Amino acid sequence: MNRDKNLPLTETVYYILLALMEPSHGYLILQKVEELSDEQVRLAAGTLYGAIENLLKLKLIQPVKSEDKRRKVYLITEKGKEILLSDMQRMQHMIEITQTMVKKGGLK
Repeated sequence: MNRDKNLPLTETVYYILLALMEPSHGYLILQKVEELSDEQVRLAAGTLYGAIENLLKLKLIQPVKSEDKRRKVYLITEKGKEILLSDMQRMQHMIEITQTMVKKGGLK
């Protein structure tokens, strides 16, 4: 199985994509990332908007219409969902193999 060139996702990008499973604007994305990561990931606005720009170029997210003309709202695309799912599966495999090795006594 060939891995997508966009994988692995950074922790920041992973949480941004996860936050965008529902339409959200910048400030809401910042709040969701913090909440989803149990406050382990806190983004500066510049970091977020740089990531949004890259995710738009990669077509992993898209702008969506909003009634609030002052805020840009984004949503994950189908391609973004596929990448997110692939990275989740990659991490699940890492966890499973690590658990197997720990049970065998391979790690102390």
